[in-house]
Amino acid sequence: MTADPRAEGPGSPTRSRAVPPADLVAAAVVVALVGVSVAGTLWWNPARQLGPNSFKGAPDDFGEWPIIGAPYGHIGPGTVPAAVLALLAVVYGPSLAARLPWRRALLLGYVASVGWITSLALVDGWQRGFANRLTPGTEYLAEVPGITDIPAMLAGFTDRIAHGRPDSWTVHVAGHPPGATLVFVWLDRIGLGGGVAASTVCVLAGALVAVAVPATVSLLGHPDRARVALPLLVLFPGAVWLGVSADALFAGATATGIALLALATVRHVAWAVPAGAILGFGIFLSYGLITLGAVALAVVVATRAWRALGLAVAAALAVVGVFALTGFWWLDGYHAVVDRYYEGIAADRPYSFWVWANLGCLALATGPAIGPALRRAGCAVRTAPRLVAVVAGAVVTVVAADLSGLSKAEVERIWLPFAVWLLAAAAFLPARSARWWLTLQAVTALAVNHLFLTNW
Repeated sequence: MTADPRAEGPGSPTRSRAVPPADLVAAAVVVALVGVSVAGTLWWNPARQLGPNSFKGAPDDFGEWPIIGAPYGHIGPGTVPAAVLALLAVVYGPSLAARLPWRRALLLGYVASVGWITSLALVDGWQRGFANRLTPGTEYLAEVPGITDIPAMLAGFTDRIAHGRPDSWTVHVAGHPPGATLVFVWLDRIGLGGGVAASTVCVLAGALVAVAVPATVSLLGHPDRARVALPLLVLFPGAVWLGVSADALFAGATATGIALLALATVRHVAWAVPAGAILGFGIFLSYGLITLGAVALAVVVATRAWRALGLAVAAALAVVGVFALTGFWWLDGYHAVVDRYYEGIAADRPYSFWVWANLGCLALATGPAIGPALRRAGCAVRTAPRLVAVVAGAVVTVVAADLSGLSKAEVERIWLPFAVWLLAAAAFLPARSARWWLTLQAVTALAVNHLFLTNW
């Protein structure tokens, strides 16, 4: 049943101030963190440049300033569609999310998310922003033509992770388990090879977060709050990096896995099997995704669905077993990647800087709304313990990834699978302030994409 917009509660309009001062302060803290991170990068980096050539000192923050030759930023074929979509989402998004039947609202949210991600990508142009985004020599697609024997590739995958050998994997392939590369190999085998197809799949997968996260919020017993969160997940500023990167695929796949796990805990336990299989495959997409187990566990603990946990773990272990039988052992790959990381760029990225500047990158991807959202989540422990548990699980994933020292810069992209679960906290924002926060989120994404030439 659609919530009555006049009812009291988290989604009700009242005569009180639309944005309380405490929320404004929390948002200001987020903005300040981003500003300090950027300033710190410029101060620490002798070149005074954000970009791929600034690997010494405190390198590679959000992208390159397009100030040389383009002092006022840049525009592209996606500029107008992105601005129009943002305007429509701000004006109509909250009301449509509140009154449409839930499945239609989710479908509309997905379509809008695909449009938003694609439009932002096209701000950089068709070739640079979309078609060729995944085709450089450092990316997965560069290795696809040479993989003619998948079992042999998996059996010898770890041996080719080390840098500097004649047969060393390219950067992105070496830095991830083989599941990520397999996805693009499989796409090529079914006739969807090349940059355009790969980018399209990544965008379509990345947009699933706008469905999976609100759906999980609803399944955990907060359908009204889920309707508040839906438009904010659509206008997720991290969409700048969802379009186009393989991390969009990672975020969409794992978010779907967690949503299916939530479905298993409150509907039919059989959903735990595909949930576990997807999440099990997720750790073979990126090593860091194993920390998303904190979010998945939070869903199970909050609902006390222990049978669902058992089935999901069994399905995940089955995936691990399949990879092990083919010759790839996850821990061996992980240790090889750590060695390569610290022999390479990690040596030039000081932990003392990035352990806090990473949070500035994350804050830019989640947008200023994350401040008041997390503040309100912290105040809702007694009234919405299930949802707060999921948000807390996302916080744990970020803290673990940050303190590990294996994430230094680039986390506005790498942490997208974590960021979307932090934004589950947006469900706690009052509906009366939704358009305010949607506007700030949209402006953040548009500003980043037009003022920076993002690296991903």
